[in-house]
Formats: sequence, C-alpha cells, structure tokens
Amino acid sequence: MTPPQLVVHRDKELMAQAAAARLITKIVDAQASRGHASVVLTGGRNGNGLLAALAAAPARDAVDWSRLDLWWGDERFLPEGDPERNVTQAREALLDAVPLDPARVHAMPASDGPYGDDADTAAAAYAAELAEAAEPEDHGPVPAFDVLMLGVGPDTHVASLFPELPAVRETKRTVVGVHGAPKPPPVRISLTLPAIRAAREVWLLAAGEDKAEAAAIALSGAGEIQAPAAGAYGRGRTLWLLDAAAASRLPRALYPPASA
Repeated sequence: MTPPQLVVHRDKELMAQAAAARLITKIVDAQASRGHASVVLTGGRNGNGLLAALAAAPARDAVDWSRLDLWWGDERFLPEGDPERNVTQAREALLDAVPLDPARVHAMPASDGPYGDDADTAAAAYAAELAEAAEPEDHGPVPAFDVLMLGVGPDTHVASLFPELPAVRETKRTVVGVHGAPKPPPVRISLTLPAIRAAREVWLLAAGEDKAEAAAIALSGAGEIQAPAAGAYGRGRTLWLLDAAAASRLPRALYPPASA
C-alpha cells in the first residue's frame, strides 16, 4: 500500500486546471517511454470538471490521442446515450473534441446493449475485456493503468463502491454489477478494489465543503468497508487532489506543508 500524498488547491477551478496539466504530463511521459498510455476516467462534477479543463488546456495537443486507451471506473447502467451515463458526459466534456481511436475507448456496457438489463453479465464482459488488454508484465487480470481517477462521494464512496455494500467487499472479481446503490440509479457497473489497486497511480478528486468529512474520514485510518475511499490506492502512487473546502477538516498532521 502506497501512503497517500496530498495536494490542496485554492478552489475547484484551479484544482481542475492543475489536475488536467498533471494528467497531460503523465500521458505524454507514458507514451514516450512505452509508446502508449492508459487512463481510467471518473464521472461526477470533479471528474467532468477535469475533462473540461483538459479540453481547454493549450498543452492538450502534446498528447498523441490515437495511442491512448480510456477505461471507466464505473458506469450507471442506463441506455446508450443517456445523459446520466459517465461516458456520455465524458464525450461532451472532452472525448468528441480530440482524435481518439474509437477502438481504444472502452466504455462500459449500456442497459440496452448486447447483455440487456443483466448488469452482472455486462460486468463480467467488461472484466473479460480488461483481461484481454492486460499484458504479461501487468501480472494480473487488468492492465496496470498509468492513472486511475476516482471522485470521492460525501459518503466516502469511490467508483460505485458504497460503504458496507457487497461490491466493496469483493476480493476476486475485477468488475461487478452493483444493485441497490443508495444514490440513483440503483443499478451500476463498477471496478472493484483489486482492479483499482492494479493502477500505477490512483488519483482521488475531492472538491467542495460537502466532501470535507469524507476526505477526513478516509485519510484518518478508516477501514475500506466503512470508507471505500480508504481502500483505493495505487501500486506506485496514491494522490489526493483537493480544494481548500474539501481539505478543511483534515487533521493538521495530514495537511501538506506546501500546496497551490
């Protein structure tokens, strides 16, 4: 487990812009060293804010978009094109504006797709797609993503792993169907903690006063079953990107000495 590093920005706009710049650098470095890069996207206001900031960043053209694989940490199990789906929002914020290879955009299945309304079968299919993309050096059933981003919910959930629900307890499967989620829609598909921990870097995004308690709980030694964000960490680095409001309840011992 990699100990978390914290960066606190003045406000959510600055956080989004700085995170977008940081992501561009990581993608460019990965492409320079291995020829390609892989990133796991997150939805929600902070994830979409980062994508919008990336779309507006002058440096976005430094990325070779045709050599980037995009995956998702979770998805609302709704029909294709539904405005509440994370992939729909990502396309509006960024994806439709950059020259991605469609074969490398790995959206999670929709509820009107080939698996119908069977979220568990759809989740198993996504797990198979991840396993097929994994390379021998990844040493597991999912790729070693360069960056996996997660929004942190006010209840400490990440992806669609909610406190105490079965999905957060999963130790073997990499993708699961989620039923009875406490926020709508109740049916979702989500990466599990084992899949999240395969990433080289995990970035947790939290902005706004409504995320302050969740950040404090997750960073203060809570267990992952009660606080799923506490169980999200990367192989090489775990980075919490917060604005001042979300960091306002952190114990002073955790607060980074120098933040932007």
